[in-house]
Amino acid sequence: MSDLVHSASGPVPVEYHQFLIFDPEGPVTDEELDVSADGVTALSEGRVEIHTGIRSGDVQVTVAAYSSTPEADPGPWQEVTELSIHSPSGEVLVGALMDDLEDELPSLAVGGSDHHRLRIHARGRDTAIDLTPDEITEHYLIQCWPAPPAPPRSLSSRDQYGAQLRSGPPAPTEAPVANRGPRGQSARERDILHRSLESDG
Repeated sequence: MSDLVHSASGPVPVEYHQFLIFDPEGPVTDEELDVSADGVTALSEGRVEIHTGIRSGDVQVTVAAYSSTPEADPGPWQEVTELSIHSPSGEVLVGALMDDLEDELPSLAVGGSDHHRLRIHARGRDTAIDLTPDEITEHYLIQCWPAPPAPPRSLSSRDQYGAQLRSGPPAPTEAPVANRGPRGQSARERDILHRSLESDG
């Protein structure tokens, strides 16, 4: 018998190599963690950042909320990582860095305002690194279930983009940013923007 409560899929816009998992009413974590820890996620400003191979464009995201721990099956996924969060409001949402989703995906949280575990799966990140493809090249599955806090762990690390990120963060740079996104910008985002502007110039 499946413990799946609900699932849904849809396109999510990416800007500056990332999209977000967040609670609309407060931080899901007090920790700060650079993407070099697992090559997929970073924790910044109370939210989870999912790092993509494409610079901008759409990725396909499936969210799946469970009432208990789902079986781990890497299957075709190249990267699979887990981390713990806390939802103040009982809503854990997938969102874009700069814009609202045209069709919102349902909340990942089913246990109310409590601790949850996220398992993030990714594939296709090596297909169009640093590009803005017209078609979707990357797919993500995000599973969530109620669970007490536990250390992050990696279940699969098999793409080149993740290996590049795990090799360490880029040297910090100072870059003025005229416009902040609706949810603010972390140092990592400012650095990505700075490097993107350099490559355009």
